[in-house]
Amino acid sequence: MVDGGQIASRRQRGKSASLAVLAVLSILSVTFFRLQILSGNHYKLQSEENRFRAISVPAPRGTIYDRRGRIIADNVPGYTISILPGPRDTIVKTLGRLGKDLNLSEVKKDELIVKNRARPHEPLVVLENANFEQVSFVEERRPQFSRVVVEYRPQRRYPAGEAIAHMIGYVGEISDRELENERFSGYKAGRTIGKAGLEAQYEEVLSGDNGVRYVEVNALGLIVRDIDSERGQIAFPGNDLQLGIDLDIQVLADSIFPAGMRGGVVALDPETGEVIVLYSHPTFDPNQFVGGIPTDLWDTLRDDPDKPMLNRVSTASYPPGSTWKLIMASIGMETGNLGIDTYMQHPCRGGLQYGNRFFRCWQGSGHQGLDLSGAIKNSCNVFFYQAGQRIGLDEMMEGVKRLGFGEETGIDLPFEIAGTFPPSREWFDERYGRRGWTESVVWNLAIGQGENQQSLLSMAQFYAALATGEPPIMPHLARLELLDQRFSLWNVGLPTEQRNELIEAMVRVVNEPGGTAFGSRLDRWTLAGKTGTAQNPHGEPHSWFVGFAPAHDPEIVIAAIVEQGHPDGMPSLAPPLAARIVDQYLESIGTTPESNLKEEDLVYTALTGQSPP
Repeated sequence: MVDGGQIASRRQRGKSASLAVLAVLSILSVTFFRLQILSGNHYKLQSEENRFRAISVPAPRGTIYDRRGRIIADNVPGYTISILPGPRDTIVKTLGRLGKDLNLSEVKKDELIVKNRARPHEPLVVLENANFEQVSFVEERRPQFSRVVVEYRPQRRYPAGEAIAHMIGYVGEISDRELENERFSGYKAGRTIGKAGLEAQYEEVLSGDNGVRYVEVNALGLIVRDIDSERGQIAFPGNDLQLGIDLDIQVLADSIFPAGMRGGVVALDPETGEVIVLYSHPTFDPNQFVGGIPTDLWDTLRDDPDKPMLNRVSTASYPPGSTWKLIMASIGMETGNLGIDTYMQHPCRGGLQYGNRFFRCWQGSGHQGLDLSGAIKNSCNVFFYQAGQRIGLDEMMEGVKRLGFGEETGIDLPFEIAGTFPPSREWFDERYGRRGWTESVVWNLAIGQGENQQSLLSMAQFYAALATGEPPIMPHLARLELLDQRFSLWNVGLPTEQRNELIEAMVRVVNEPGGTAFGSRLDRWTLAGKTGTAQNPHGEPHSWFVGFAPAHDPEIVIAAIVEQGHPDGMPSLAPPLAARIVDQYLESIGTTPESNLKEEDLVYTALTGQSPP
């Protein structure tokens, strides 16, 4: 017989059990409610994210045109082949199956594996510029490559190839370091960006906005189908860009640049600052960078002793040689130390002694007595040694600084370098010691040698200012209204009469017998200019020419250099190169021809120092 205590105990245990069951049911109910009601959308989204894979849809980059609307850079249809994220061994096996038919070397496959290890949750781009056969190989074996995605992707194209390489630059995949740059905020791995030249300078203008599409995958991560989704986004193309470049003249510069030589050419419109030609040699083909440049080709370009990747117009500097004599003449005139009819104390007899050193003129027999105009025409070193001494080191350094040398020109290209010129006496003290130099440094500096290095671009900018008498507009490639208003904060600083006297002396250089560029005169227009032969410690002297035409109403300013282009006793290579480009450009824009420079005209110029009426 069960007593009352046992009954009470059983009732208590039953009640406790009921409460426990009720608590469990309550917890299950709350959990079910949270999962199904409160967090349902979250888990639904997570499920969809596991089922859907987002694939970037690249935006076409903007087209780049020359001044006449001809294409410099555009896009053509292209395809990429990628592998969706997954286990590493699966990625490796897939690469192995793709390798032979996609021409993937072992080195390339190793690079892709390293890339996948660094970004395991992103699609692995295997081939950026797949051809029709490679795409067909994947699509025909779709069951074997259910993790492989073939995407349409516009590919960059440069019809003029090597002729425009240093100006246009090239594109490539964004690097991890670039992804950390604030400039590329919002960019994702795998995106193509401008890496050099205008492609890099105007990345924000040209790039556009990428879109997104989705594919559905199963539990194994294999593609089931492409899907249409409201979550997708269309790609918006980049903006087009027009340049002041004349593509025909650019291609001409490439075709006539002396074979096997190094150097560059730049031409400006002196009234607008637009760059008409910007060419560096040797060059490279930017089309080879599209879709990723092969490692062996990159190594070849990088290690080439001729440095084909170097932009010799804006990222290299040279001793300017005798082209610098116009800078000295303008400083001398401004400071009152020189006039166009100034003669120096010592006539040129092939050189001049300073202390225990004999400073030579390029013409061993000497030029005898010359005024400033004749010294420019004949490029007499002895005259300009004395002119430099008369101006003096301090006024020379101040004048060079005032004319903008030592600063960048402001061209719309990345990585421009400024030329160099000693800024102060302290600079010499620090470099050579207080007793390690003398005032004779002005002799070398005055003829464009010594501690004097300038870029083609900065020399062209000065000659543009000399041609117009106005503060030069900063050189620019893009035709943008804002760039047309960017003036440099200096001008030549000479009255019109003196400036014209220097221009007439430059006319004599090219158009008067005995002038150092007489062999490069033009038949239809008067070319004014100055030659230069810059000493080079690594070989033969460099050949320079800087000038403009027509001389009294200039439409083009040109600067050209051919490294080691003036061997002793041989013709200088830069003047005819520049003259050919000027002649072709003036013809192409319909410039009215001037009177032909006949013999009687040359005699008139020789007697009067003026161009024929």
